[in-house]
Amino acid sequence: MEQERKSFGVVIVEGILGLLARLPLKFHLACGRAVSWLLREVVHYRRDVVMVNLSRSFPELKYKELKALYRKAYDHFGDIIAEAIWFGGCKDAEGRRRLNESRIVDIVNPEVFNRLYDSADNTMVLMSHAGNWELIGGWHSYNHNPDVPLKSDFSEIGVVYKRLKSGLWDRVMRDNRCNSIRDTGFYGYKESSEILRFAVTHRRQKFVYIFLTDQYPYKGATKHDIGMFMNQPTVAMTGGAALANKFSMNVCYLRWTWLERGKYSVEVVPLCDDASQHSPEEIMEKYYAELEKDIKAQPWNYLWTHRRWK
Repeated sequence: MEQERKSFGVVIVEGILGLLARLPLKFHLACGRAVSWLLREVVHYRRDVVMVNLSRSFPELKYKELKALYRKAYDHFGDIIAEAIWFGGCKDAEGRRRLNESRIVDIVNPEVFNRLYDSADNTMVLMSHAGNWELIGGWHSYNHNPDVPLKSDFSEIGVVYKRLKSGLWDRVMRDNRCNSIRDTGFYGYKESSEILRFAVTHRRQKFVYIFLTDQYPYKGATKHDIGMFMNQPTVAMTGGAALANKFSMNVCYLRWTWLERGKYSVEVVPLCDDASQHSPEEIMEKYYAELEKDIKAQPWNYLWTHRRWK
């Protein structure tokens, strides 16, 4: 897919990040701790948002317990940044080898993904800001089971995203997220405002849509009141579920589990076959039930710096 030319600013930023990305993952993780400390103790980056989110989500915790969770959440945030910069250096075929050898992510049940892929023209994958979503572009490098290869092709997977206000950072982030598959000729990202048209024109082709779908609804986005989530009344976007319903997709949830610093496992959790038999609201309620279980099991393994409730 042909891309627009890069601005001078994008070239400079990507050049700096490219040099940093060549360094080992352990180096980046060490820097991640410094970044987390700086954001937490000096900059106070979204400190009030994090504390409000945590205190309302875990009302049973005492203040000392909340403070410990607060610090751990920022440590994880620093790791996300560090891992994302390192990931940006995993370019093309050599980068995929680097990802495979690092085992930064391990898909634990590729056979479940293959079943969903085989039994419908399109598959909808719903995921959250748990684990490290910035690594999803390396999907085909994360299956370490040689007996069950992933059946999808690079050209059959796309991540749906919301364009950033900054054109520079929008381009840098998009490039960084899919460097490992750039040599395949497929860019890998679809802007949310264009996804319906894309789905209509590709409805008879095998395709896997990956939606990050735990944000508070954007202005103009389809939304639904799902009731209580993490002890708070929650309004959710139903865009991915609605698309799946319209085109009879199979739907699954990606469960990201933190194993240790720089290591995650991903489990494919089926939510439904043929989403046309389920309302978007039903699908989203199942999704948020799975997400709540994961957050309660590993509360630091989530991005608390954004407003999920308003």
